[in-house]
Amino acid sequence: MQEKQFDIVIIGSGAGGGAAAQELSGLCKDGVRIGLLEWGPKFRESDYTGQELEMAQKLYFDGGGVLTKDKSMTLAFAKAYGGSTVVYTGTSLTILKETVARWGVPGITWEDLKERSKKYISQNNVHLLEEDKINDNNALFRDGCRKLGYRVEQFPVNVKGCQGSGMCNLGCPNAAKQGTHRVQLPAAEKNGVQVVTSCKVERIGDRVLEAVVADAGVGHPSAWAPGRYRVRAKVIVVAAGAVNSPALLLRSGFGRSLPALGRYFTCHPALILVGQHEKPITNYYGHPKSFYSDHFAESGHFLLETCMYFPFTTAKNLAGFGPEHSRFMSRMDLLQMILVLAIDEAAADNRISVDGSGNPVVDYTLTSATLDSLYESMKVCAKIFFAAGAAAVHAPAGKKFLIKAEEAGRLDEFITRDELKTGKVSIAAAHLMGGCRVGENSAGSVTNVWGRVHGVPWLYVADASLFPKAAEINPYVTIMAMADRSAEDIRRRAPQLLN
Repeated sequence: MQEKQFDIVIIGSGAGGGAAAQELSGLCKDGVRIGLLEWGPKFRESDYTGQELEMAQKLYFDGGGVLTKDKSMTLAFAKAYGGSTVVYTGTSLTILKETVARWGVPGITWEDLKERSKKYISQNNVHLLEEDKINDNNALFRDGCRKLGYRVEQFPVNVKGCQGSGMCNLGCPNAAKQGTHRVQLPAAEKNGVQVVTSCKVERIGDRVLEAVVADAGVGHPSAWAPGRYRVRAKVIVVAAGAVNSPALLLRSGFGRSLPALGRYFTCHPALILVGQHEKPITNYYGHPKSFYSDHFAESGHFLLETCMYFPFTTAKNLAGFGPEHSRFMSRMDLLQMILVLAIDEAAADNRISVDGSGNPVVDYTLTSATLDSLYESMKVCAKIFFAAGAAAVHAPAGKKFLIKAEEAGRLDEFITRDELKTGKVSIAAAHLMGGCRVGENSAGSVTNVWGRVHGVPWLYVADASLFPKAAEINPYVTIMAMADRSAEDIRRRAPQLLN
């Protein structure tokens, strides 16, 4: 086993790890040795082919099909230089003041998160797309919402030179999306941070970790040769995501003193709804996610977003099979899509655990309240599709494969709660959060409000697993703001931590 030595090691390079690396990289000028270990590879530009199944296997854990323990929901999260910032659509919202109030954590304020978020919004070129870059799929959603009197807003997105390829979830082939792989990580490396890709961290001990470097078979070679490594560090920052961060800490034995570790995992359970128009619309070409509606966030506990998914993903999200399914899929050019995000509660029994081999297990139960929200959202989406001129709508809990426009007044008859059954309806988890929640003590949380693990002064968490409850929006910028806090605390405590 080879030995390596750093002062600070960061595990993970997504929104949290990338932000932490950049913020800590200023210490390098004072001789502080900082390493970042990323499980996935650093992809070459030529690796972004846009081929759905190929890129899913390259970019996502289990090809984007990680299942919950009861197999009722799939989870998609990436392993790559840049983490999931490589594969998300770039939507960049500041967390709402009301949401932070619902978090109810003393020492975390909306004003603080807002100010920290501004920095990353500026760095990542977040802005509203120009009207001429908004495709039909997005415009129809906006127009349908407005016609019905639903509140609808445009997403600010972190793109630069967007060519409208529509490939955001498969890694932008035009280098337009400004994730951590384009902004924060290169800045950190320029300042002296060493990034080691294709490096899986297996366990953390007392200021030491064990890692394995393997040839990923794609992308740039790792900075280290394949093999096993023991890496010593005075400070360790865990930023491996809401599934892998709790799992790593559990494998390492920290659960014995932290009963909340892995618990309170939360997400936004999601459905894809599809409307069919009589004439082709621009759906693939253009940014896939330009508008959202939080009109029903309070009353129905769900959000609506524009989306456009690829053939395999679309097909698996349709209920049914056979000739009708095939005919529907054969005319992708007619389809309009809406993504529904249910806002769930952070329950202690929804948790990340590990199996006998140390692999993460996501034990998550879809509650009746969450399923109720998804059911109500289907009827709302159907109304939006019809208001936008769709000829037919496919609702996963529909009693028939397609509901025609002339049947729009009979939605309660054709979309029923009893048809919304786990296993029958394809539900995916968006925005994975929690598992290392912040709080005041080790009884109900894993870290303090600065991301420092209770009772372990050299160990930090800096990713979405810190969230005590759901973000109720895309959490990307908020993750960076929380990681910024962790980095600030490390810098403040550097004299005692690094000596």
